[in-house]
Amino acid sequence: MKGGNVMQNMDEIYSKYGDIVYKYVFCLTGNEDITEEIVQETFVVAIKDIKKFRGECKISSWLCQISKYIWYKKLKKEKRDKEISLDTLQDSLTVEESIEENLCNKMNKIQLFKKLQSLDEDTRNVMYLRIFGNLEYSEIAEIMNKTSNWARVVFFRGKQKLKEELKD
Repeated sequence: MKGGNVMQNMDEIYSKYGDIVYKYVFCLTGNEDITEEIVQETFVVAIKDIKKFRGECKISSWLCQISKYIWYKKLKKEKRDKEISLDTLQDSLTVEESIEENLCNKMNKIQLFKKLQSLDEDTRNVMYLRIFGNLEYSEIAEIMNKTSNWARVVFFRGKQKLKEELKD
């Protein structure tokens, strides 16, 4: 590929997948400024490493993996906790069956995020993407490189687990 073609292709890729990557990263960071920084860095890395993309997964999955790596690298470098800062989360969080509303009626947001952090990584990521990223199951499946049914089942099981913990 010639340099101009790479840039044109990356513009197309950014236009098509930038929003998905942004939502995914925001679910990881909970912070708009950090999210924007990581998304920019993700596409810089993608431009630099586009020749390494073998097409074995979807471009959106590849980009999200790059952004996840950048986020974890940033956490390690700055020695931060993995917990998401509540101050930076959106105030209006919605999802089917208004899980957030039902859960927050019984516990405060800090307890909710502590419970979410106790879930395994896949379940936690699906819950964040669905609840806070407001993504469809098909979009979550694409990001996680799984099926829509897998995302639906993981979300349901995570929701059940949180409801059980409320009873305690």
